[in-house]
Amino acid sequence: MKTKNTNYIALAILFLTLFLHSKEINAQESIAYKNESQVTIFPILWQQMSAEYRALCYQAFNLASLRLNEISKKEIKKGNLAIITDLDETILDNSYVGAQLIKENKQMTDEEWNRWTAVSKTTAVPGAVAFLQEASKKGFTIFYVSNRDTTAVKSTLIDLKNLQLPNADASHCLFKSNTSSKEIRRTTIAKDYKIVMLLGDNLNDFKNTFEKKSIADRFTATDIEQEQWGKKFIVLPNATYGEWANALYDYTHKTDEEKEKIRRELLKGY
Repeated sequence: MKTKNTNYIALAILFLTLFLHSKEINAQESIAYKNESQVTIFPILWQQMSAEYRALCYQAFNLASLRLNEISKKEIKKGNLAIITDLDETILDNSYVGAQLIKENKQMTDEEWNRWTAVSKTTAVPGAVAFLQEASKKGFTIFYVSNRDTTAVKSTLIDLKNLQLPNADASHCLFKSNTSSKEIRRTTIAKDYKIVMLLGDNLNDFKNTFEKKSIADRFTATDIEQEQWGKKFIVLPNATYGEWANALYDYTHKTDEEKEKIRRELLKGY
């Protein structure tokens, strides 16, 4: 009888152990999935708190200035030389909205983004204002080609004017209307201007050959343009969001759990 009871106790302990272990695994997984909105906390802290981020921004704009200096005064006097620049994380720092969403444990949505842009409280990426002002004084026309919605032009212009950026008017702000691709807008500018430089934090800011491509294809396209980086194409750092992140998920909607799984599978160890 004691042996039988002992067996029952042993089985009960075994089942309890397995149950608790299962609960622990599920709890760990739920924490990982639940905290999907926290994934960007380190990139945002890096953007806001690291001197390294500031140094990279200054480095990009210093290099851009050197490239403009290589263009002859004779060519500048002919006029119609344009610089195309993205806005978000290239000229305007939007890390504040990401930080606020983390504090409130919210996900980024169009509504949250629009609420942020409407308040016109952004600051400039380090080095951006001085570079664009310098370029304007030298005779270059600045075009702001952004995937902000066209309804955000008015509030964005408040930011541009507050930061004393050149060409801060609606005619120089080409925002998204029908498509997120910037190729048509670049082509429109190229009809009347010679585009001497493009600035952005996303490879889609430079050419349409990067759009909706796999990770491997984006690498290949980047290698093909090797001679342009630091010359005609000036890249600003952004580890928080962009097409590089969308490429991880093959540009398709994924649940938080699926995203977490994909990120772990893509990691390259040794």
